[in-house]
Amino acid sequence: MSEQDEVTQRRRAEIIAAALKVFAEKGYHHSGIADIARELGLGHGTFYRYFANKRDILTHVIAHTKQRLAEVVAGERPTAADSIEEYRDQFERLGHGMFDLLIDDPQMVRLLFVESFAADPELTASTLAFFELTGKTVARYLENGVSKGFLRADLDTEATGRCITGVIFAGALSLLSSPDPKQTRDRTVAAMSALMFEGVAPR
Repeated sequence: MSEQDEVTQRRRAEIIAAALKVFAEKGYHHSGIADIARELGLGHGTFYRYFANKRDILTHVIAHTKQRLAEVVAGERPTAADSIEEYRDQFERLGHGMFDLLIDDPQMVRLLFVESFAADPELTASTLAFFELTGKTVARYLENGVSKGFLRADLDTEATGRCITGVIFAGALSLLSSPDPKQTRDRTVAAMSALMFEGVAPR
C-alpha cells in the first residue's frame, strides 16, 4: 500500500469515527456535514474528497459498526462445542464479548439500534437484514448442538435463533439507560444464559 493510500485510509477512518460520535449524540437528521467537519477541524471541501454526502458517510459508519460486531462472533466457531457445558460457556463468552464492545463504544448502540431505523427505508431494510443474518448465525450454533445430541432433536433452530437474537439486542438497548453498564452486562448475560439453559419454570 502506498503512503498516499495509507493517508486516505487513515483520514476516512477518522471521519467515520467523528461521524459516529456526531450521529449518536445529535441524531442523524439533526446533524450535518458541518458538525462532522467541526468535530475534526476540517473544511467541507476535505470531507467531500472522501464521501459523497451525509447519507454516504452514514452507510459507512453503520457498516463499520456491523463489522466490529461480526469480529466478536468470528472469534468463535459454531461447531466448536461438543457438550451442553461447552455450548453454555461459548454462549456466555460471545455475550460478554458483544456487550464489552458496546460498553467500550456506547455510541454504537444508538447508531445501530436507533439511528439506522430513523434515516430512511433503505437503511432500515439493510439493518433488518443484518438482524436476520445474525439470527441465522445463532441458528448455526444451535444446529451444531442438535446434530451432536446435546440440544433437543425437535428444536426449531431458525426460529429460536431469531428469538435469541432479539433477546441479545434488547439487552444491548438497555445499555442506553443503564447507570452501571458493566453490571447490566453481567446481569443480562447471566439472565439470557439461565433462560436458555434452565428455563423459568420451577425445578
